[in-house]
Amino acid sequence: MKLFKTSIGRRSFMKTSVMAGGGFMLSFSWLASCISDPEKVLEMPKEWFELNGYLKIGDNGVITIISPNPEIGQNVKTSMPMIVADELDADWESVIVEQGPLNTDIFTRQLAGGSQSIRQGWQSLRMAGATARRMLREAAAKAWQVSVDEVTTEAGKLLHKGSGKSASYGEMASAASKITVPAEVELKSIEEFKIIGTPRKNVDGLGIITGKPLFGLDYTREGMLIAMIVHPPAFGKKLKSVDDSNARSLPGIKDIFTFKTYNEDYPRQWSDTSSFTELVAVVGNSTWEVMNAKKALKLEWEAFEEHTIIEESDVEEGTPITIQGGLESSDKHAELIAKYVAEPGRIARKDGDPEAAFKQATKVIERQYYTPFHPHNTLEPLNFFAHVTSEKAELVGPIQTPEYMEKTVSARLGLPLEKIDIQMTRAGGGFGRKLYGHFLVEAAVISQKMNAPVKLIYTREDDMTTGVYSPAFHALYRAALDENNNLIGFHVKAGGIPDSPLYANRFPAGAVENYLAESWSINTNISTGAFRAPRSNFIASAEQSFLDEVAEAAGKDPIDFRLELFERAKTNPVGDRNDYDAKRYAGVLELVKEKAKWTDSKPGVHRGVAAYYCHNSYVAQIVDLEMQNGKPVIQKVHCAADCGIVVNPLAATNLIEGGTVDGIGHAMYSSGMTFSEGKPDHNNFNTYRLIRHSEAPKAIDVYFVENDIDPTGLGEPPFPPVMGALANALYKATNKRFYNQPYLG
Repeated sequence: MKLFKTSIGRRSFMKTSVMAGGGFMLSFSWLASCISDPEKVLEMPKEWFELNGYLKIGDNGVITIISPNPEIGQNVKTSMPMIVADELDADWESVIVEQGPLNTDIFTRQLAGGSQSIRQGWQSLRMAGATARRMLREAAAKAWQVSVDEVTTEAGKLLHKGSGKSASYGEMASAASKITVPAEVELKSIEEFKIIGTPRKNVDGLGIITGKPLFGLDYTREGMLIAMIVHPPAFGKKLKSVDDSNARSLPGIKDIFTFKTYNEDYPRQWSDTSSFTELVAVVGNSTWEVMNAKKALKLEWEAFEEHTIIEESDVEEGTPITIQGGLESSDKHAELIAKYVAEPGRIARKDGDPEAAFKQATKVIERQYYTPFHPHNTLEPLNFFAHVTSEKAELVGPIQTPEYMEKTVSARLGLPLEKIDIQMTRAGGGFGRKLYGHFLVEAAVISQKMNAPVKLIYTREDDMTTGVYSPAFHALYRAALDENNNLIGFHVKAGGIPDSPLYANRFPAGAVENYLAESWSINTNISTGAFRAPRSNFIASAEQSFLDEVAEAAGKDPIDFRLELFERAKTNPVGDRNDYDAKRYAGVLELVKEKAKWTDSKPGVHRGVAAYYCHNSYVAQIVDLEMQNGKPVIQKVHCAADCGIVVNPLAATNLIEGGTVDGIGHAMYSSGMTFSEGKPDHNNFNTYRLIRHSEAPKAIDVYFVENDIDPTGLGEPPFPPVMGALANALYKATNKRFYNQPYLG
């Protein structure tokens, strides 16, 4: 074992001696959560002191870990407690978990996003378990009058081999609470892990499949009213007038009023993204009654002029952001994209002399790729419960950014932060959509106006047409080959509405002597934001599709072609800003090549490959598909991932499988969002195409690179590369290249 200073964690660790019935609690700022095995009912301690954000050990040895981080399906409620439990040497069957509310005094980064939970919590979670274990050992050593080095632990028990004495953690919990937090603790070596690296079922699994009230839409409160909003029908429009006379006369309707989500002088945080901030609220007794009242409203809308909002920045007064007026259309977007593609972009990186390389080239390959805007389409539409009084704002629901939203609600309601109580339910999908909490603020404002508990519910139509879409992206790629089919020049120019998907320092940067990366962007009044694997979700498919085409032009196997480039990046890299590890990158390609038996072709099976690095992890995928009755049928996807130490192989496999299906669905079928005079052309699944169950791969084989590297992200990395692998497999099957998403659109 190695010694680790707890000085980093002294802000994170806090021992509490206020015990009820003899328990031991240890708070730590990076603990994210777990829950009890639902198939086993644990006998609860007679008493223990319960406080948000603490690891608690009851007098009978039951351990509770209160979760501060949002659970949106990434399974951190299982994996993160496994880390604590392993270092604690706990009996996994004796661990239960509760979802904690927002508590910024104890926790940091109460956020679900960026595939960072495990990565950023790894050391602190281990330290939390190890510190508690050390203090329990010291308590036992003191009680038994032996050296602490002679006290060992196993599955929630303290043991002294020499005397044969033993005690449960619960028996020593009270005494442990009086021990001083040690200055340093021993963390296990990888070889000593007993829980980490073993498959553990989703601790919410049984509750989900049996319909337990886990999600925001399940939440209810006595006397709760139902609220819905009406927003402008088009981006670029605002409310002009409301005639609610008919709607008010309908049964069950309590009130109809207009309100603003944000005050004019409020500097918005990045999580406050919203294009529609002046809304109509309809409040009543039931969802059905409120929906009928919405239909009875007579509303007029008008175009808004260019205006300015303030965004929060490092400057105290904030940064002015211009919102352009006008009603945008997809046809006009296409014209603007063509204009920007034809003009020089902003140079983000330049190595060597790419202009000369292209002039000298024997072959030049040039291709363009495009994807439209995409709504997130989470299974659970936006919703939030709010009960706001003059003394307190109680908010309950699915949100990925509770810490940010606490500040927004405080400013909007005029209540101090300590009076804002945000409690997180399990989210029925996030994918980035629930990073943006305007719906939480809307619920709070409506409740404050009604002076009553209210649940705000978005219909699917509300959800799909309010924006915060994935941006529309475009990429132009050019490659220069010499007479020996060596890649001597590479050029990428990528942009979007309103952001560019370019990662200038990612592969193949560093592997080509002459390299140029350019960027551009187009302003819009359509709200956009993070979508699973932001930017990577497009640029990976474009890049990997293009590399296959270049490999074909060079007369090389697509995997061998990539491995040659990685060899250059390993042995003699170009530049010093490359943000990937070429050895690990090549490693996943080599692993998937081996496992899929890449060179063993089967009649009628068409294969495509891709590999990509994002969110600190490396993923390579091979798609096997067949054509049946003129339609592609995906038989199998082989996936190799390097995400460092795999905490929970079962959860990790599930993440890869889900990300793979999700990526195939978006690339192959998702209609994308188009606009006509500012109005979204789709508002529900009757016109917006999603993947069907029968269209998912028949099998997905997952392989992990085994190493001792600290864990990295996995919720997003499997999503981008499979799109490129699919495009390459489709080319083999149809002899047609696919440049625009959706491929079958």
